[in-house]
Amino acid sequence: MDLKQSISQKQANTSTTITRPPKWRLHLMRVLFLLNVIGLAFDNWSAILFPKEQMDTLTGVAISFWAAFSLLNILGVRFPLKLIPILLLQLLYKTTWIIGTYLPAKKNELLNDDLEAFLWVCIAGIVLNLLIIPWGYVYRFYLKGFFELK
Repeated sequence: MDLKQSISQKQANTSTTITRPPKWRLHLMRVLFLLNVIGLAFDNWSAILFPKEQMDTLTGVAISFWAAFSLLNILGVRFPLKLIPILLLQLLYKTTWIIGTYLPAKKNELLNDDLEAFLWVCIAGIVLNLLIIPWGYVYRFYLKGFFELK
C-alpha cells in the first residue's frame, strides 16, 4: 500500500458521514419550500411588478426581501438539505415577531385584526417548521462541530 492510499484510508476511517434524512422527510421539506414560494410570490412579486402606489423605504425593503426569499425557496424545492438555513430563518423570524411585536401589542392592548391574523400565520409556520425540519441532520451537520476547535 502506498502513502496516498494509506492517507485516504485513514481519512475514510476517521471522517464522520452525515446520514441523510429519509426521502419522505425530504419530500415534506420540498412541499414546505413550495408553499413558501406560493405564499410569498403572489403578495410580494405583484407589489414589485405591479405597484399600486409608491412604497416608503421600509416597506420597499421588506417587500424586496420577501420576494428574494421566495426565489431562495425555489432553490429549496430542488435542494432541500442545502437550503435548511432558509427554513431556520423562517422559524426564527416568526418566533421573534411573536415575541417582539405581537406580545408587546397584546400587553399594551394595541392588538388589531392584522396582528391577530399574522399571529396565526406565524404559529402555523412555526409548527410546520418544527415538524418538518430534520433536527437530527441539523444537529449533526450544523451544530455538532460548531464548538470544536481545530
